[in-house]
Amino acid sequence: MGRWIARVIALAYLLLLLVVPVGIVFFRTFRNGFSPFWDAVTTSQAEHAFRVTVEVALFAVVGNTLFGLVAAVLLARHRFPGRGALNALIDLPLAVSPVVVGLALILVYGRFEPIGGFLDDHGVKIIFSLPGMVLATIFVSLPLLARELVPVLQEIGVEQEQAAWTLGASGLQTFRRITLPAIRWALAYGVILTLARALGEFGAVAVVSGGLVGKTQTLTLYVQQEFQNFDPIGAYSASFVLAVIAIAALIVINVLRPKEHS
Repeated sequence: MGRWIARVIALAYLLLLLVVPVGIVFFRTFRNGFSPFWDAVTTSQAEHAFRVTVEVALFAVVGNTLFGLVAAVLLARHRFPGRGALNALIDLPLAVSPVVVGLALILVYGRFEPIGGFLDDHGVKIIFSLPGMVLATIFVSLPLLARELVPVLQEIGVEQEQAAWTLGASGLQTFRRITLPAIRWALAYGVILTLARALGEFGAVAVVSGGLVGKTQTLTLYVQQEFQNFDPIGAYSASFVLAVIAIAALIVINVLRPKEHS
């Protein structure tokens, strides 16, 4: 009986906080048919915002995939001075407000700051441009992939890797043939989570981008603009596109994931 009550509470909680709000957005997007939705997402401004969002998300995914792999292997396979600090710092983005992240990046890379001024003098603009948006997105999505990989690496242990080393395999060969196949689904799931987080980032990107229409405006910033300009169809349509991309990615990875790894 207790388990059924717990299930009902969990389902009701998800229903009220997730399913119903998202469902209302989906309903209102197509309430007047498909044509208004298509017209809203094919404007030049919406298409540019979509391209910027995809560019930022892809750079963030690549950066955090490389970092997440290295960090996960270090935390799961090695003991070294500062390991506890690294472990704590990886979780820092979960505790810091994205708006604070954006402000911190401006204080470092703004054109009137020492580092930002030096870069700007050499033709490298960070704030109010794509690099700053990528840095902000990388920061907020940094823990997701590493936290997916660490427990899997700890669970599979090192026996097979050590066997490969004794047979003369190099570190890279061992990783490619032994470690990577064992963590591939955790890696894929972490990449999907990072992508979804990157696509939906608002706070940090809003601060460092300036939301310049046709230049540094992402889809999330476009949604805010359309809603404030009393264009609900534009806001609903862009929100629908973001939600569908994230949901579709999660569905695909869960469908393709082998049952034994679920």
